[in-house]
Amino acid sequence: MRGNLFAVGVDLVVLTVRGDDLCVLLVRRTEKPFENSWGLPGGFVAPDEDLPDTAARELAAQTGAGTAGRVSGHLEQIAGYAAPDRDPRGRVLSVAFLALLPDMPDPDQPDVVSGWHPVADVADLAFDHAQILADGVERARETLEYTTLAAAFCPPEFTVTDLRRVYEAVWRTEIDPRNFSRKVTSTPGFLVPTNRHVTGGPGRPAQLFRRGPATRLHPAMLREPAVRVG
Repeated sequence: MRGNLFAVGVDLVVLTVRGDDLCVLLVRRTEKPFENSWGLPGGFVAPDEDLPDTAARELAAQTGAGTAGRVSGHLEQIAGYAAPDRDPRGRVLSVAFLALLPDMPDPDQPDVVSGWHPVADVADLAFDHAQILADGVERARETLEYTTLAAAFCPPEFTVTDLRRVYEAVWRTEIDPRNFSRKVTSTPGFLVPTNRHVTGGPGRPAQLFRRGPATRLHPAMLREPAVRVG
């Protein structure tokens, strides 16, 4: 028999780029249902919280990105999930949020088993989290086509190559370096050059940029067909 629980929760699709991989933060559940299964981080909405407050609190607790009231990174609401049988404990409405963060260290919480997992390698997840993850990843891929949010995956200062690798990891495709550089450096307000360069590497030192004030791309930078498998 299903329980009498009726609650509103928040699930977080927290994405970052590590190396060449788009990665998601997962937490191993320690209680039933789905004990020992991997799932998305999240929690129930407290009586004195609005949905974004819960999302910011959980994001800060899991990653240290900001505080409970202020997010360091990009956080947006993406969808609601309310299938009657999505939680065996009772009727739970979950609102999913997408967070885009620069490469983060591994979580350091002694009481919580969590970690970053390449999205391409994620298989079974608790509840309907596989669908929520798929929806979150697709939202991230679409968002990179028409906004400048790819820079949210980058540190405060980055090279054009760093930015291109973000697009390649999220879109799972290869991008022509020269065309990409011409596109992003000619888009007003996307990148702001600094007076610094990467030093110590072979060849000509690469220029460092920071994110500019622009929020949208005109024209959009549309995805090419994926060339990677998986």
